[in-house]
Parts: sequence; C-alpha cells; structure tokens
Amino acid sequence: MTLKKTVSFKWLVSSAALAVVLTGCGSESSDAPEENDAENTETTETETASEETGAEYPLVIEHAFGESVLEEKPERVATVQWGNQDIALALDVVPVGFSAANFGIMDDRGLLPWTAEKVEELGESDPNVYQDTDGLDFEAISDSNPDVILAAYSGITQEDYDLLSQIAPVVAYPTSPWTTTWREQITMNAAGMGMEEEGEKLVEETESLIEETAAEHPEIEGKNVLWVNFSANDLSSLHLYTPVDTRVSFLQELGLVFPEGISEMIENDTDYSLSLSAENADALNEADVIVGYGDDDLLEALQGDSRLGQIPAIERGSVVFIDGNSDLAAAGTPNPLSISYTIDQYVDLIGEAVDKIEE
Repeated sequence: MTLKKTVSFKWLVSSAALAVVLTGCGSESSDAPEENDAENTETTETETASEETGAEYPLVIEHAFGESVLEEKPERVATVQWGNQDIALALDVVPVGFSAANFGIMDDRGLLPWTAEKVEELGESDPNVYQDTDGLDFEAISDSNPDVILAAYSGITQEDYDLLSQIAPVVAYPTSPWTTTWREQITMNAAGMGMEEEGEKLVEETESLIEETAAEHPEIEGKNVLWVNFSANDLSSLHLYTPVDTRVSFLQELGLVFPEGISEMIENDTDYSLSLSAENADALNEADVIVGYGDDDLLEALQGDSRLGQIPAIERGSVVFIDGNSDLAAAGTPNPLSISYTIDQYVDLIGEAVDKIEE
C-alpha cells in the first residue's frame, strides 16, 4: 500500500496517531489542500486496483471478531499461525513474513516440506519466518510492514486480534478457532489478498484433485471413520475429533462417513473434539477405520488392552496411525499445498486399513 511506514510495534501501541498510517488511510497533514489531493490520488489508485483485480474497494471482510476493511489491494501480505502462508504461496505470493510451523517434519527455518518446496519454486531463498511458536511475535510482524495479515485458520484471541489490527487489517477465522475448512481458508485469505477469482480457481483445482484421487480408491467410499487420539501412557481416556474439525471434514470429502452414533453424542455442534472414557469405548465399534496420531507401538498397546482391544477396527488393525515424524503428521489439517503433497500417501494408507475388513 502507499504511504505506509515501518515503525516499532511498541511505539505503535502507544501512539494513536500511527493507527491512521497503519490502516493505509494516508499521511496526516495540517495542510487541507494537500490532504484533499492525497485523498483524490488514493481514490484514483483504489479505482485502478479495482479495475485490475475485479475487487471493489473499500473491501469489507466479515469474520468472528467483526469486520476488517481494506482500502485497496494489499501489496505486502503477512500471515500468522498455522497454514495461512500456504494459501498465499499456492496463489504464487510469498508473504513478507509468516509463522514457523510447530508440528511435523520441518527444516531449520520452521518450514514444512510443501511450504519449503513452494518457497523455492517461487525463487525465495530467505523467507522472513517468525519464530513465534510460543506466542505471536507482534514486534516481528510489525517490522514486516504488512498491508494485511492473514489468519483465517488460527486460534487468535480477541486481544491478539486487537493488537494485530493496530498493525494492519486482519482476516480472522469466520466463526471459531481452528475450525476453518480448507475451502474457507482459501476464499477468505484470497479475498484478503484481493485475489478472489484466483482463490476460486484454486478451490476448483483442489476439489478436482480430491475427487480424482478418491475415485481411484472406491473401496473407501461409505466406510465409517473416526479420528481418535489415544495415549499409550493412559488408556483410560481418549478423545476424538468431530466433523467440525478440518481433519474429519477432509476425510468425509474423500468419501468416508462419520458414524451416526457418535454424532448423537456431540452436545455442541461447534465443538471440534469429544472426550470419552475407556468405559464408553463401545461407541467406537461403529468405526470401520480409525485414524489418529501414533505408531505401531501404540497400536500394539491398544490391541493388548482388555477393553480397547475389543473394538473391531483396533482388533483387526484397520487403523491409520500417523507418526509425528512423517509428512502426514502436519497434513492432517489440510490446505491446498499439503493436500497435493500428501493425498496419494494418505488415501493409500486408508485403503490398506479398509482392506483388512475383508481379511
């Protein structure tokens, strides 16, 4: 954006005057004629941006914290928390700053393999990565001098949002933390970049990939699936993800079905997880396939448990346990880059689990 200045975030928070600069409204001046000229120039630029991108500015984006207004198409895009950088990269835009990954296989910069691959493809050798796995680094985000901050898939709080909004307009999640589907991630973040049409095309391409891959594995169609997390250190309880969670909604897109009996146990349709005690493990009997984080040792422990070992999917080994040291670990919460990078491997494993039903 024009008339944008790099400032210290600490100074920004304490200086209300800078809010005008950081929201792209223009520089402050006591000379009224010059101020009017600046407004006229900005209006002309805005109209030009609208003609070039098809977007109409000012652009209002609604989200869980209200709405954010973009006066013109952003030139400098920053992202925070999980996966939002992958949306920008999939649209061939390298963010001016983005958060390091905090789970899965990553390089020394904190990049997951599909992120690193796309960054390299776009010719960026030294991306600006916020090392903020213990909390948002507001100073680093401010120093990246963004025109917009993408956070459509995130867990930012109201306080986080308020602070980020003093840096630049924020595209937050639509309804609740960590429940934004990959489609919503694309559509919201793309809109925030002034690339709505490109986002729609990316959605269509990703949908086609999912449909084509699922069609190659007709054996998984209609099978009941649950994503369940167990702990080998404590088999007395477990928790599973609900269809609100993106891990489960993606499995449903592949043709699998969330069991009706478990659906009836979910009291709040906004909850992305459900906790159960081992005493209620019979509820898992509906599952043809169980997916979760774990390894062969965990499966062996479950099969040896007097209660959990009687669950049909566990007993016969129709389980897809995703090891934390595999590419799939961080791809469970999908976005277009992670989907294209891992979908073949993922569906092959599910197909192998389904095959054991007939053995």
